[in-house]
Amino acid sequence: MLSNFFSVTNIAFDVLGYQISWLELSGTIFNLAAVILAARRNILTWPIGIIGVILFGFLFYQINLYADMAEQVYYFITGVIGWYLWAARTNSKDDHNKVTITTMPLSHNLMWVGAILVSGIALGLVIANIHLWLPAQFPTPADFPILDSITTTTAFAAQYLMMRRKLESWYLWIILDVIAVGLYWHKHVPFVAILYAIFLINAFYGWWDWKNHQNTPEPTAHKQKIPAEVRN
Repeated sequence: MLSNFFSVTNIAFDVLGYQISWLELSGTIFNLAAVILAARRNILTWPIGIIGVILFGFLFYQINLYADMAEQVYYFITGVIGWYLWAARTNSKDDHNKVTITTMPLSHNLMWVGAILVSGIALGLVIANIHLWLPAQFPTPADFPILDSITTTTAFAAQYLMMRRKLESWYLWIILDVIAVGLYWHKHVPFVAILYAIFLINAFYGWWDWKNHQNTPEPTAHKQKIPAEVRN
């Protein structure tokens, strides 16, 4: 029974000729709830998101998006860490379950962009050949390995920056969501494509909400010494 639930062949319902599996449906619901909570700076985004990434991990494996599958492992790990970090930074009862927001200097933003592109291309080369190295685990070639991998490294960076409560995380989510809508529509998972279109709208809202609740950029180490136990 449980194994059937995690199969893309276990169909929940049909929409205009497209069969939506229980796996895709449930993963969509949990991930949608998680990003809405993130935009509102609510700590519950992390436990809800952990459930969602587990479900999407099974989905992406079955539709040959291996980089996206690996991405879910990262989301799971950072979800646990983010939950802990946000719990330590939750505001007082006047703004229950919400955290304050910080920003980064331009030099740090440029560093992140370079790291995303270089690591994305490197990962793409690995993903493009993984079916040759591990044919039993990955029987068919990955689709769009470079593009898929760059979106993966973009998501890695965005998730990390969100975990650190950085406003710039939303710029990356916006770029990622635009690409994801087209990619998943092409892969014939329109329910997920629609989900990412909703994510895109929510990302603009998240950027607006976080911008209105941001603090000034955090001081560098040479300007202000911060005890190790309270550093971000």
